[in-house]
Amino acid sequence: MTTPFIAGVAVAAAALAGRYGVQAWQAFKARPPTARMRKFYEGGFQPTMTKREAALILGVRESVPPEKVKEAHRKVMVANHPDAGGSHYLASKINEAKDVMLGRTKGSGSAF
Repeated sequence: MTTPFIAGVAVAAAALAGRYGVQAWQAFKARPPTARMRKFYEGGFQPTMTKREAALILGVRESVPPEKVKEAHRKVMVANHPDAGGSHYLASKINEAKDVMLGRTKGSGSAF
């Protein structure tokens, strides 16, 4: 007598769990899409690049090791390289940001 009752409760619990799972999946699919890439620095440039601005351009913290700076520089340059349709001006600023972060500044700034 108790076995059919337990089986009925188990079927009802499975049905409720399935219903909740379907509703959760539909809510997950209906949410607005979010960008998966990190946002890079969008602002204008200062006349003389600071370490803070260089870190914002490369998307790193100001106190990262040189390996991380080089890795971030590579990622940003792949997206903005002039040979791939990017801007020469942005490429020069990205290179300048790498130089500032690595401590190799050259006086007045970029060529532009």
